[in-house]
Amino acid sequence: MSGPVSGRVILLNKPFGVLSQFTDKGTSGSVRATLSQFVDVPGVYPAGRLDRDSEGLLVLTDNGRLQAQIADPKFKKPKTYLVQVERIPDDAALSVLRTGVDLKDGKARPAKVRRIEAPSLWERDPPVRFRKSVPDCWLELTITEGRNRQVRRMTAAIGHPTLRLVRWSVGEWSLDGIESGTWRDA
Repeated sequence: MSGPVSGRVILLNKPFGVLSQFTDKGTSGSVRATLSQFVDVPGVYPAGRLDRDSEGLLVLTDNGRLQAQIADPKFKKPKTYLVQVERIPDDAALSVLRTGVDLKDGKARPAKVRRIEAPSLWERDPPVRFRKSVPDCWLELTITEGRNRQVRRMTAAIGHPTLRLVRWSVGEWSLDGIESGTWRDA
């Protein structure tokens, strides 16, 4: 979206284990962490979702039109993720992501992807399991869709399951300078 945005836009660094909603309507009997524990601003809602076991940037807004533009894949707003995967994907595996990997619900749009050095991130609670016998690798992956658990399904499809998933940016907004569990106005 170009130009000034009307309404309020909040950038939250959603911690691992937190639902991307303000209330827990689950029937499990246990109370799960929600956005209400981190954002006490009336009238804002998440623009898109981030799975409970994923971390990172969640954009909240009181502007319904903006919310739709961020969440709806037809607007092709780029979303960049830092993804820790099992083993080291070779160039052929990364090429499959770049040309569009086949998923059960259809072929994913081509992604931008590259191997990166381990980023300097906050500690995750609980930490990612570590196995001496299985190396891991970090990828920077940018998609323009937002299907359910898409990045995890894409890395699994090329034989490199996701260990940790952090959404770093959505369009022009990024996590730069936002600690886990905190937010700022955009």
